[in-house]
Amino acid sequence: MGAAGRDFHNFNVYYRKNKQCLVVAFTAAHIPGIERKNYPAVLAGPNYPNGIPIYPEEKLGELIIEYNVEEVVFAYSGISHQNVMHKASIALSHGSDFRLMGPMTTMLKAKVPVISVCATRTGTGKSQTSRKVAEILKKLGYRIVVVVHPTLYCDLSAEAVQRFSSYEDLDKFACTIEEREEYEPHLLQDNIVYAGVDYEAILGQAEKEADVIIWDGGSNDLPFYRPDLHIVVTDPHRPGHELSYHPGETNLRMANVVVINKVDTADPERVKAVRKNVISVNAQATIIEAASPITVDRPELVTGKRIIVVEDGPTLTHGQMAYGAGTLAAQKLGAKELMDPRPYAVGSIGKIFEEYPHLKSVLPAMGYSFDQIHELEQTINSIPCDSVLVGTPIDLRGILELNKPSAKVNYELQEIGTSTLEETLKNFFQKNKKHD
Repeated sequence: MGAAGRDFHNFNVYYRKNKQCLVVAFTAAHIPGIERKNYPAVLAGPNYPNGIPIYPEEKLGELIIEYNVEEVVFAYSGISHQNVMHKASIALSHGSDFRLMGPMTTMLKAKVPVISVCATRTGTGKSQTSRKVAEILKKLGYRIVVVVHPTLYCDLSAEAVQRFSSYEDLDKFACTIEEREEYEPHLLQDNIVYAGVDYEAILGQAEKEADVIIWDGGSNDLPFYRPDLHIVVTDPHRPGHELSYHPGETNLRMANVVVINKVDTADPERVKAVRKNVISVNAQATIIEAASPITVDRPELVTGKRIIVVEDGPTLTHGQMAYGAGTLAAQKLGAKELMDPRPYAVGSIGKIFEEYPHLKSVLPAMGYSFDQIHELEQTINSIPCDSVLVGTPIDLRGILELNKPSAKVNYELQEIGTSTLEETLKNFFQKNKKHD
């Protein structure tokens, strides 16, 4: 059971060459359209000459009966502990075992140090933290390569290993919005980025050009590579989620360093609650508090204006946030009105609002396919507002043709207090040298 990422990795590292097991199917959640694909034979290996079919998760019970399935493996992230057990109950009620695969089984060991940056929930500020880590390591003289958790694949067989070193590579691999949000900010820092489907093959290439590998996690998933230093980012806008979502709590318990982000915009009592929860399960972790200061390139398009706020899609949907950096910026700058996009939503964008009814005066930048990107563009252009405020990690203005003025929100990690990432990384490498 997966969402076109962790599921494929678990298969590749454990089941692909395992002749004691026969994988009869994948089920897919979150990613629209992936269930119409097939995990191709070129990736599945010689034991699967016809590849492996991918079905909608709704068919799980039927598949267990049809294939006489003995074991169901749950392999995706960003889901509450309660819902994981609902999935388990479906499997168990149909007679199957239900399995969660852990780090010993699924993490690959690199030949160079791995610094992992993961999270307890999607939308915590994980990517800005990984960029900060990359900046520090380069300043310390290390050659770094960033390996990004898989996002979405258009042609699985052609995307086993992807290497990005320029914007041209984004076009070469026909990247969607979700993919660009992961890769583009790193390219702005001149970081080499790897992603794809086969993370063992990716590791073999990345090791050749890096002194240190940075694992930039996806959602709240665990690293695919065994970390030598595990940094985990939490969000005080959602206190308690760090202990109630899978596998974010596992990340928290494994962490060497915990970053409590967004302390500049969160209620101080919520910050205290997150700190208390961190200490309750991992008192040995170094805790770093950080802000995520927000700036807008054209504030005059926000103040006193009727605007549509476009936020990061995954953060609003399976991250369950009702707002993001764009909304906070709009409130700070005194926007006259935040428009409700729901009456103007086109195609699959309208279905997103049906699936996530907590979303009201904010538009999630969904872009899992080129058809969906076009529908997002149509939705924005049909809204009768003065301007558009783009709160996504990348500048959508380079992808969409907008028919009204637009402003862009920017935000980077800013550490607060005496404990810092630079101090932590220096200490880590100093200890590592002594150990060597």
